[in-house]
Amino acid sequence: MAETLFSFDRRNYRDCQDKFRGDREQEYYRGDFWIEDASTIEVRSERKAVGAVSIIKQRSATNLGFRRTRQHIREDATDLSILWFVKHGKLAFSNQCGNKIAQPGDFAITRSMSPFFIECVVDSESVHELLHVTVPTHILRAHIPQDFSTGLFMPANRAELAIAENILTDVFEDDGSLGEDSARVLVETALTLIGNAVRTSEEAAPARQTIADRRLQDVLRFIEVHLSDPQLSTAMVAKGCGISPRYLSFLLRLKGTSFSELVWEQRLEKARNWLSASDPRDISISEIAYGVGFKSPAHFSRMFKRVFKVNPREFRGECAEHSELAHADEHDAFANFAGETLQ
Repeated sequence: MAETLFSFDRRNYRDCQDKFRGDREQEYYRGDFWIEDASTIEVRSERKAVGAVSIIKQRSATNLGFRRTRQHIREDATDLSILWFVKHGKLAFSNQCGNKIAQPGDFAITRSMSPFFIECVVDSESVHELLHVTVPTHILRAHIPQDFSTGLFMPANRAELAIAENILTDVFEDDGSLGEDSARVLVETALTLIGNAVRTSEEAAPARQTIADRRLQDVLRFIEVHLSDPQLSTAMVAKGCGISPRYLSFLLRLKGTSFSELVWEQRLEKARNWLSASDPRDISISEIAYGVGFKSPAHFSRMFKRVFKVNPREFRGECAEHSELAHADEHDAFANFAGETLQ
C-alpha cells in the first residue's frame, strides 16, 4: 500500500525543505524546495515503492517550487530520472536550454544531473496534481537510451503513454493484494511502453502500408499461431488468410524466403530457445519437438543437428554447463570486486 512521503499545511509548511525527501531522506535528491505562502496550504505526497522505482502521487492547493543547482549536484550525485504525468495545473521547467511547460495530459522526463528549476502551478480551481515516477537513470536506460539531461516534454495522447499511466496508477492504488514480483513486471511493462512511445515520437512517420504488406502480416501471424500444428501447410495458410497458394508464395518471396524455410527456421529457433531455458525434469526433448510442430522426435533431432551441428540432448547439456560456469564466474568476480573495493 502507498505511504505518506510528506504532508504540509499552514502549521508546518516552512519545514518542507527538511521533510520533502521523507523521514530518512530516502527519496529524490538534494535541492531547494519551497511552498508558496497562500491563504490555503495543502500539500500531500504519497509514495509506493516497487524495487528501486517509486510511484508518487502529489496533490497541492498552492504553487510549489524546486531548484537543483550545480552545488547540489556536487554534494549529491544521485542520478535519478523523473517521469511526470500532469493531471491538474501545469509543470513549468527551466534550465540553460530554455523553458518548457507541461499542461494537463502531458508527459515529461527530467533528470537530476543537470541544473534546473521546476514550478508546480495550480489551475483556476487551485489544484495541482500529478503522478510521477522516480527511476534510477541506469535502469531507465534499458528502456530509453536517449540522454534527457535537458528534459523531454511531449503530449500524453499516445496510446502507449495512456496505458503506461493506467498501469502505474493501478500499481500505486493496489491495496497489497498484488505480489512484489507482479508489481515489478507491471512497472517494467510501463517503462517499456514509455520507451516505445518516446522512440516512435522521434522517428519519421512510417511509410503507408501496402495491401501486400498487410497480407504478409496476416500470413506471418497465421504461421506463428499454428506453428505447433504438424499439419501446417501452404494450403492451410492460404485458406486461413483468404488468399491463393500462389499469392502466398509471392508474399513470402517479398520477404526473401519460402514457406518451408520460414516454418522450419521458426520451429528450430523456438525449440533451441525452449531447450536452453527449460529444465529436463520439467519437459522432455520429445515434448519440445511435438510442441513446435515436428511429427517425431527423430525428425526433430536430425533437423536440429543439421542446422546447429549438435543434437538436442548435447545442446541442452552444453547450456546447463555454461549456465553453471557463468554463475560461478559471476559469483567469484563479484566477491573479488567487493573484497578490493571494501579494503
